[in-house]
Amino acid sequence: MQYGAHLPLIEFDGARRTLSDLREFAKRASGLGYSYLCANDHLLFGRPWIDGPTALAATIDASSEMTLATTVCLPVIRGPVQSAKMLATIDILSDGRLVAGVGPGSSPRDYAAIGVPFEERWQRFDEAICALRSLLDEPAGSFTGEFYSTDGLSLEPRPRSTTGPPIWIASWGSAAGLRRVARLGDGWLASGYNTTPARFRDSLA
Repeated sequence: MQYGAHLPLIEFDGARRTLSDLREFAKRASGLGYSYLCANDHLLFGRPWIDGPTALAATIDASSEMTLATTVCLPVIRGPVQSAKMLATIDILSDGRLVAGVGPGSSPRDYAAIGVPFEERWQRFDEAICALRSLLDEPAGSFTGEFYSTDGLSLEPRPRSTTGPPIWIASWGSAAGLRRVARLGDGWLASGYNTTPARFRDSLA
């Protein structure tokens, strides 16, 4: 079994996180044998929260050989083109150690902040995954949907792997969510808040 450590992004009691704090955390996690260094993604949260992908990129050299993972990146909130550029950059700078965990996000506040209807999140998310693949895979493809298009776009430089970083799709384990994982993902990022070991075993099967 492999374990992952989550970067401490939330401020408690006014204690602001510093780059030194994050780097020391990454070094300690690596020294303790953790296999993954993870960071998630919110625009707005109940507590002060530093940007997850930025923090993950800032700790690449301190993470040693750990796999880096976004748990999760929000391509609908950030935009699929911007997300692809960010993910490709982290993948390149880490020499191909990135797992791109993605999800639609569950915060209506994040959607209100960018002016996108919360009710559109799932349809947009499905399209965003297809857009990510067209931008990260080699050779670069093209995707055109109702909300997003990558027609004529080619992001350079490319990720380390010709297939881009693996895309793990976040899902609580609903039937619709698992169908999305099987249809569009390279892996499933399950939620520890909404499952049991038995349910996880059955859903994984």
